[in-house]
Amino acid sequence: MKHNSLLLILFLIFSCSTPTEKTSPNITQGNPETGGFSSERLARLDSTMNNWVKNEWINGAVGLVIRNGKIVYYKSVGYNDLESKTPLDKEGIFRIASQTKAITSVAVMMLYEEGKFLLEDPVSKFIPSFANAQVLDKFNDKDTTYTTLPAKRKVTIRDLLTHTSGIGYAQIGSKEANSIYAKNKITAGLDVSEGTLADAMTRLGELPLMHQPGAQWTYGLNTDLLGRLVEIWSGKTLEDFFKERIFKPLDMKDTYFNVPEEKRSRLVNFFMEDSTGLKKFETALGGDMNFPIHKKSYFSGGGGLSSTIFDYAIFLQMMLNGGEYNGKRLLSRNTVRMMTMNQIGELDLEGNKFGLGFGIVTEKGSSLFPHQAGTYSWGGAFSTTYWVDPKENMVVLLYRQMWGAHGTDVDQTFKVLVYQAIND
Repeated sequence: MKHNSLLLILFLIFSCSTPTEKTSPNITQGNPETGGFSSERLARLDSTMNNWVKNEWINGAVGLVIRNGKIVYYKSVGYNDLESKTPLDKEGIFRIASQTKAITSVAVMMLYEEGKFLLEDPVSKFIPSFANAQVLDKFNDKDTTYTTLPAKRKVTIRDLLTHTSGIGYAQIGSKEANSIYAKNKITAGLDVSEGTLADAMTRLGELPLMHQPGAQWTYGLNTDLLGRLVEIWSGKTLEDFFKERIFKPLDMKDTYFNVPEEKRSRLVNFFMEDSTGLKKFETALGGDMNFPIHKKSYFSGGGGLSSTIFDYAIFLQMMLNGGEYNGKRLLSRNTVRMMTMNQIGELDLEGNKFGLGFGIVTEKGSSLFPHQAGTYSWGGAFSTTYWVDPKENMVVLLYRQMWGAHGTDVDQTFKVLVYQAIND
């Protein structure tokens, strides 16, 4: 009897001390209640989104909410064509613009984990034109001439990931950056039919920074430059690296720089609001909005991808899982930790911070909206947006393809309506 009791005690001790295997959730179909939501309260989101369509705040939108790996909300409202009343398909392919940046940043950190570079390495180590960086001093509006001062230090890979390098944006940046980059044929990278990324980024290194490296947070072509560095470090085009190392392992079947012919009909129309209401537009930012179906070899790591909302949710779930999805590990959990924490010190983004490729909500920022501190997010110029709230174990996306007067109201109200429906 004593012998059996001793065996039982030893078994219990051994069982308790054996670590349990950790599994990361894949996205699976659920319902509001399985994800800790209230169906009744989530219905407020349905009615509000439909009212936005009725009042022509939006032509249409797709919303996706995933909690604990379970889909609790995945719906489209409105129209892809207002004249024919063609419904907006929730599996439509959207121009995700700057949501490309997070994917490029993950590619960069995958190569960081392979020892290809260190975060404090100067960019000039890999692209020599950045060796003698200059900083803009005085700019003459009348003739677009300018003077410069020497940079106090070299631009580093960390500066690029955090948008603190001093590199500005072409076309959508400051008047100085827009002018200087236009004269040197540097673009935002969305509809480029001539030249190569390698040539453009080499020219960028010869142009002045908008401020001293590390002195400010300035949204710019940093991630396009990182895309070129991915090509240098990997020996592959950015398109091939994404396809082979990220999209295929994650089973992201609908994310492309070049949308294939058989999927072109799924490209969502783009709308803009004028004095008479919402209208379908074929051009924006000086380019053809059909750029996703134009064959290109210039791959903008800062804005060139198109994708479905579900494909991008898989990418975000991988991040929430600590770098792994469906048994495929892209990053270690500590690299994900680095990417999703404050990396800009005392610099400020309206009360929030920036990591390595993501905006980060602070305690102060969490007082403004229901999202928790530690939430990381970004969006795209054509009205796509996402956030990941690790404390709520939640991935949320809202996709539109439009510019209008009510964009900010829609974004913020959508966020409130998601959080108010949590019921656990």
